[in-house]
Amino acid sequence: MDVQTLPRMIDGPAPAALRAIQRPECQLAVWRREPPFAIGEWLAGKPGDVRLTTALPDLARRVDGALGEAGFAGGAPRQALVDDVTDLAEHFAALAGTRAVEVRLSAVETNSCRKFHADWVTMRLITTYTGAGTQWVTPADAERIAAGQEPLAIRALAPGDVGIFRGRLAAGRPAVHRSPPIAGTGMRRLLLVIDPAGEAD
Repeated sequence: MDVQTLPRMIDGPAPAALRAIQRPECQLAVWRREPPFAIGEWLAGKPGDVRLTTALPDLARRVDGALGEAGFAGGAPRQALVDDVTDLAEHFAALAGTRAVEVRLSAVETNSCRKFHADWVTMRLITTYTGAGTQWVTPADAERIAAGQEPLAIRALAPGDVGIFRGRLAAGRPAVHRSPPIAGTGMRRLLLVIDPAGEAD
């Protein structure tokens, strides 16, 4: 089968859909879901970014502490975020074969990684809790971009969707994607990124 016809993205409505990233023909595995909780006043309060590397047994405690330091209000909403980050990190670690992860949670209002690219990791988990989701292209459009041409179509994850993107350090073709262009729109995204510890580019 020609590589251009191979399934680039495989999705489903349950966490098990993420296991598709282990299939050699899959460059992007997506768990289609609604945002798991309301963001509330967090983004209005302009919290700081969270970035930490930790072993899984310490993850929940360290994420909770980092959220507090970054200005995320306590109580049930923050616990829901801690629980979701912990759950996603455990799913991701099982697929990546790692016992430690790097977690980044950012309130983004710029174009951030505005150019289409592939990450220098084996795989990367990305979800957007609110705001526009990460954009991606098919292998054919990735080749058009590499040749200096415009892609024919740009796809995007929806808020709440969980995507695991194949990176350049894995066998097979990596997933080509970018942050959505939101500068000047007034939009703010709450973005979670999880990498295997020591691989983040």
